[in-house]
Amino acid sequence: MNLDHRRVQLVLALRSSGVTDTTVMAAMETIPREVFVPPALRQHAYEDAALPIGYEQTLSQPGIVGIMTQALNLTDRMKVLEVGTGSGYQTAVLAKLARRVYTIERHEPLLKFAECRFQKLRISNITTMCGDGTIGWQEQTPFDRIIVTAAALDLPPLLADQLTIGGVMVVPIGFQSDLQTILRVVRNQHGLDIEEIRDVKFVPLISDEVWEKV
Repeated sequence: MNLDHRRVQLVLALRSSGVTDTTVMAAMETIPREVFVPPALRQHAYEDAALPIGYEQTLSQPGIVGIMTQALNLTDRMKVLEVGTGSGYQTAVLAKLARRVYTIERHEPLLKFAECRFQKLRISNITTMCGDGTIGWQEQTPFDRIIVTAAALDLPPLLADQLTIGGVMVVPIGFQSDLQTILRVVRNQHGLDIEEIRDVKFVPLISDEVWEKV
């Protein structure tokens, strides 16, 4: 598949999903998605479908990446926390739009692969950590934006507390067996304003406490 065809596929996927922010679309066009896909699946890299990346994790479909990124309303002055590095694709998109991205991944092999991809693409404004993303990254708080790429049962309170006033968190909420809903959460002086974005299907967000019982 040539570059022009891939770009057309990506743009069509983004537009059909409701992505209208041209800055987000331009950022996603600059990231070679095939780099973040297992070799056997690279011919499917630009299809609007989730792809397995190992360890029971997936690379979200481009449309969902676009919708969640758009909901963050990023600028190049912002500091972002990502919970769930996965393949690193969403991380790389965020890094194109924000000042610095802090990303947490529970599965160390996935994180190592992602770090190699960042180096290959010469993306230098990403800081990584292997650990429990449900507790956030207290040493680096506060964050202007937080994105969670796994489904929580409820709004993660420790993450919401790490937002600046006026900060935004985008997170899928719901049970693993059902469709979940992406929420856009804005922290204000009095609490949280919550807006539903759309239904999705994500792998579950797991804390250390749950992980140890698995």
